[in-house]
Amino acid sequence: MSDNNTPDIVYTKVDEAPELASASFLPIIQAFAGAAGVTVGTRDISLAGRIIAAFPDYLSDDQKQADHLAELGELVKTADANVVKLPNISASVPQLVAAVKELQGQGYALPDYPETPESEAEKDVRARYDGLKGSAVNPVLREGNSDRRAAVAVKNYAMANPHRMGKWSADSKTHVSFMDGGDFCSNEVSATLDAAATAKIELVGEDGSVTVLKDGVSYPAGTVVDATFMSAAALDDFLAKEIEETKKDGILFSLHMKATMMKVSDPIIFGHAVKAWLAPVFEQFGEEMKALGVTPNSGLGDLLARVEGKPEIMAAIEKVTAERPPMYMVNSDRGITNLHVPSDVIIDASMPAVIRAGGKGWGPDGEEADVNCVIPDGSYAPVYDETIKYFKQTGALDPSTSGTVQNIGLMAQKAEEYGSHPTTFEIPKAGTVRMVLENGDVLHEHKVAAGDIWRSASARKAPIEDWVKLAIERQAAEGCEAIFWLDEARAHDAELIRYVKPILEAAGVADKFQILSPAKATRQTLETIRKGENSIAITGNVLRDYLTDLFPILELGTSAKMLSIVKLMQGGGLFETGAGGSAPKHVQQLVEEGHLRWDSLGEFCALGESLNFLANAKGNKKAAVLAKGVEVATQKLLENDNSPGRKVGQTDNRDSHFYFAMYWAEALAAQTADSELAAHFKPVAEALTSGKDAILAELGATQGQPADLGGYYHTDPAKTAAVMRPSATLNAIIG
Repeated sequence: MSDNNTPDIVYTKVDEAPELASASFLPIIQAFAGAAGVTVGTRDISLAGRIIAAFPDYLSDDQKQADHLAELGELVKTADANVVKLPNISASVPQLVAAVKELQGQGYALPDYPETPESEAEKDVRARYDGLKGSAVNPVLREGNSDRRAAVAVKNYAMANPHRMGKWSADSKTHVSFMDGGDFCSNEVSATLDAAATAKIELVGEDGSVTVLKDGVSYPAGTVVDATFMSAAALDDFLAKEIEETKKDGILFSLHMKATMMKVSDPIIFGHAVKAWLAPVFEQFGEEMKALGVTPNSGLGDLLARVEGKPEIMAAIEKVTAERPPMYMVNSDRGITNLHVPSDVIIDASMPAVIRAGGKGWGPDGEEADVNCVIPDGSYAPVYDETIKYFKQTGALDPSTSGTVQNIGLMAQKAEEYGSHPTTFEIPKAGTVRMVLENGDVLHEHKVAAGDIWRSASARKAPIEDWVKLAIERQAAEGCEAIFWLDEARAHDAELIRYVKPILEAAGVADKFQILSPAKATRQTLETIRKGENSIAITGNVLRDYLTDLFPILELGTSAKMLSIVKLMQGGGLFETGAGGSAPKHVQQLVEEGHLRWDSLGEFCALGESLNFLANAKGNKKAAVLAKGVEVATQKLLENDNSPGRKVGQTDNRDSHFYFAMYWAEALAAQTADSELAAHFKPVAEALTSGKDAILAELGATQGQPADLGGYYHTDPAKTAAVMRPSATLNAIIG
């Protein structure tokens, strides 16, 4: 153990489907690891847990909870860190409000989320809640850069059992639309600081008044500091034009954002889209809707709920909707549109889904149709634009023969846009935003109008150098094509290139790497994998997120099955388990039908990597034996098709955990590297094998029955255990 309180492996407690899966899988992990003297404990980074930890002064002693995220934030800065991180909710305001309401209903005397805080107490409450929104977890834990790739067993299985791909036709009307000016991409400026500096961000009004937006922003020497803004007027013109163009084309309108990670800018952009969609309604009833508490940033669903009792407004909405093009739907059966909830359509999941389906999205009639994929900012939209153009020309990718795309991502220490929340502002009045250093030098400035969205992001020298070094290591290990996805014509990328080239040259490997703009890199990478060859995409933080969904969904059918390793800069390891984008639908199915289709393959892969890391870092030979057993069990599970199916009566998550445990125990009993472990697991393997029929019958008896979890964001542990561990036979063997 690292110390008296920290287990050898920390397994995170999270939300929704992955957390339900943990209720079944974690006892198996703890039992098997315990036999090798390896301790596996948990830390709660769920949305409900983070809320509870933020308000100790409102709660009784038995309700209070330690700030586990802060604890993990310190742990990952040490060489002892070994954390398996499952996907957590990156909360939007509607999710945050719903979680608070649920906790209040369970007896937690939490304050309401103040939409418009006025008193100092309300401002304090709002600040605490705002600290929990969006990607609050990831920047704290990611003290290293990202190494994401498909595990060999997973890739081999996907090639042997290719998933269904939609057909592309050359005359498809599906396309990507993005702004050609006035956006973050076109307004970006960037500079690398020669010395450590502290800056303040101020708005100088046209009347000469000065408002300090943020003070005391400090940067170490060598930091790349960017600033940019999106013009609200240009955005509104663009959205209005795209709504009209979509109607002319006779296709679906869709907006693709990341309101969870870009928790300040993207909800505002989303709100502009809601207002553009219902422009005549806002012109006529804007003040009345405002009085009803309507905030467009919260989405169409919230708006409709607030105006439900106003027949005139509802009639106006219906009239405008009838005149609009049909909208891309999140759930056609329930009437949930693309604009209902800002966190429902997450670009890195939604765009690959459209592309995998041959350029089709679901319309309000429950049928598939071509789509206008609106991605307002032009920074990364060209990746999806080029992908769609490529498949129109060549047809869909063949998963049975395609190569694979690995990713090395720059994300340590809040690098780039995903770390920009504290320095993103909706501008209150026209003027000039300036970043002023303590010596009085103006680093960046922009002339802005009221309503514009201004932001600054940064990337520090040490993470950049670590990222390039990690790329060199991976290319040496793989020996394949390696591309830095950087555009020399973009301000930020040009600064990164000034770091990248000298490091590659000093290492004598410049000839093994290419530097291409994202659009050109997209096409070349697609051509490479179509030939059955492999490529390493070396990218910044946002593209890391986008590409590690896009390529795995095309190659494997899902991004939840990727190895996601964060090589922490201080020597520890963080092992992420894949995407959680479809988790809410999985929970809904379990509650209604007693079937959990969440696939824990990402957890299996992360567990194996975590155990291998423990073996290497601590010289723990038994952990290495456990890790080899995980690899064998994962391969066998895939070969025997024991992964969860989508429907009631098929294998579900709990069944797959039983099979994994049985194969793991068999592998450990059969191995010869450690006789003590072999002797321990021989009777376990025999009991699981002989008890197979009884265990599967006990697990299957819960299918088709509604499940009571005692909550959604804050489930009841006993009720959840009853649902997720219903086999007395299995529980008796595992303990």
